[in-house]
Amino acid sequence: MIYNINEKGYYGDFGGAYIPEMLYPNVEELRQNYLKIMAEPSFQEEFNALLKDYVGRPSPLYFAKRLSAKYNTKIYLKREDLNHTGAHKINNTIGQILMAKRLGKHRVIAETGAGQHGVATATVCALMGIECIVYMGEIDIARQAPNVARMKMLGAKVVPALSGSRTLKDATNEAIRDWINNPIDTHYIIGSVVGPHPYPDMVARFQAVVSEEIQWQLKEKEGTNKPDYVVACVGGGSNAAGAFYHYLEDTDVKLIAVEAAGKGIHSGESAATSVLGKEGIIHGSKTLLMQTKDGQITEPYSISAGLDYPGVGPMHAHLYTSGRAQFMSITDDEAMTAGLELSQLEGIIPAIETSHSLAIFNEKKFKPTDIVVINLSGRGDKDLQNYIDYFKL
Repeated sequence: MIYNINEKGYYGDFGGAYIPEMLYPNVEELRQNYLKIMAEPSFQEEFNALLKDYVGRPSPLYFAKRLSAKYNTKIYLKREDLNHTGAHKINNTIGQILMAKRLGKHRVIAETGAGQHGVATATVCALMGIECIVYMGEIDIARQAPNVARMKMLGAKVVPALSGSRTLKDATNEAIRDWINNPIDTHYIIGSVVGPHPYPDMVARFQAVVSEEIQWQLKEKEGTNKPDYVVACVGGGSNAAGAFYHYLEDTDVKLIAVEAAGKGIHSGESAATSVLGKEGIIHGSKTLLMQTKDGQITEPYSISAGLDYPGVGPMHAHLYTSGRAQFMSITDDEAMTAGLELSQLEGIIPAIETSHSLAIFNEKKFKPTDIVVINLSGRGDKDLQNYIDYFKL
């Protein structure tokens, strides 16, 4: 079976570009040009130089000795938290700002939930001197105040989304409206492997640097470029897409995607799309989506602002339905406990998104010889208030 995207923009049954006619020119311009631009030697040179000298790549692959001893298996952490801005998001925004420049765009818009993508977008816009507008749900603005301040310091305008659940999907809706109204001079930097084709593929390619590095780093440390398992949390799924990318067609490497079960999968307050989702269309692509019987999108919930998305990227929908990836669902309580455990065993405070991935060791047993690589997608600075409130620190 093929797990990569096909020439029509689908992963199996999922993907495509389900967009209003007014957006067609924007998306089509990108679709016709993105692979050509990414293949240009000058693009590759500039992209790689910025990843090295600005972002600080390669990010380390760290053997978590005490965590490994506790769970009796070999656990490696891919340290995306050490990137400039504190998460994997910067890999994609660097790529997309270079794309926007080559397409002649002078204005950038973005959506953000946890704020990390907003910060990463504001960062690259400041770097390139391009106007930046970030749409963010009113509720997320309140719970991610430090990131909002960072975006403003970087010169971005942060616009609250006041409709619906006032979280990520509503911010995305507002960004799409803006793009329809400003088709000529504006590039929309989508922060995850969601949206109409070519976005899921383009974002996955920019994030693929993660698995590219894992291959040679693991070879240095273990004598093999293949881990037994690659684990990553999934909201929309860009960090997982990056960590899985070079292993998609290699079925010797097992993939584990970890979703947010919130207060319990069937509690009515969850974001476990793989379990609760049905085929549907959201933000321009066909995917698995949490919805009512008559197709209305249901409100997701997670303690993590970055995982409460009602759908999942089409790549992940295909990985789930094909059985290529195992999907696990972790509750708020399990994630918070795992985040504290990593902090106290390894001296690394993870983002709450990543904490979901770290919680799987109580659910799934691994062999002592297994090599388990976890994509540590972000650092916990942005979540300190959540940790403080939860643990009464």
